[in-house]
Amino acid sequence: MDALVVIDVQNDFCEGGALAVSGGGDVVQGINALMDAFPVVVLTQDWHPTAHSSFASQHPGHAPFTAIPMPYGPQTLWPDHCVQGTPGASFHPRLRLDADLILRKGQRREVDSYSAFFENDRTTPTGLGGYLRERGVGALTLVGLATDYCVSYSALDARRLGFRVTVREDLTRAIDLGGSLAAARAAWAEAGIGHAAVM
Repeated sequence: MDALVVIDVQNDFCEGGALAVSGGGDVVQGINALMDAFPVVVLTQDWHPTAHSSFASQHPGHAPFTAIPMPYGPQTLWPDHCVQGTPGASFHPRLRLDADLILRKGQRREVDSYSAFFENDRTTPTGLGGYLRERGVGALTLVGLATDYCVSYSALDARRLGFRVTVREDLTRAIDLGGSLAAARAAWAEAGIGHAAVM
């Protein structure tokens, strides 16, 4: 069985948001149209507490988009975004929400969570892998925001867990911070992840 995993199509990642990805809102119509082709649809939602450790505002002297060492490895610092219960954390208003599962991630203050499957410590699972296995899912198509961070981390973790994975790049948008998009594509190739502009 195939599943569509829609990553973080939220207001703060779209035009006018606190961490807007260029063209973020442009993916919504295509994602909505794609949902009916899949028997299982999962939406993920970045859901940070106030004063999350990944926010640059919590590290005086450090600017957004720089990196600092954390106990689990290097952490890029971000503008405050997707704070629980705020309009920025809400899904894009035009995104269809009739999904089988909505998974919230990044809820622990001390560790970020790009991936839909594991927090950034690379060991703490979100439970999504088990849910998909119990539903009989073997192949995943990933769409959403942002290509080179949450989509890519999710794709790589899904592949590591044994799922067949395709990233629909036409239905993602990238931050491309310091060559991060090229690095993501190289990692996909090494992991055997397909990526295509059309399905």
